Amino acid sequence: MRSEKNDFICCYIRNHRCKKDSEILDIHKAYLQKFIDEGKIFAKGPFTDHSGGLVIYKANSYEEAKEMAENDPAVLQKSRTLILKEWRSNIE
Repeated sequence: MRSEKNDFICCYIRNHRCKKDSEILDIHKAYLQKFIDEGKIFAKGPFTDHSGGLVIYKANSYEEAKEMAENDPAVLQKSRTLILKEWRSNIE
C-alpha cells in the first residue's frame, strides 16, 4: 500500500576534486540517519562505482524534499552536486 507522501529521488554526485567529501562523510551519514529515524527516507546507499549516492526521500512536497536534500552537509560543503527528481514506484 502506498503512503500518503510522495517519493523524491535524490542523487548526490561526488565532486572528485573535493577532498572534503571524506572529511564530512560521518556528518553526512548522521544527517541522513535523522530522517531515517523520522521515517522520511525510503532507501539510501552509495553507487558501486564510488561516483556518489542515492537517497529516496518520503516527503509531502517537492519543496520539503528539496529542503532536506539541500541542507545535507555534503551539499552545503559543495563536496557533492545535488540532482532532485520526483519519483513514484509502480510496484503496488
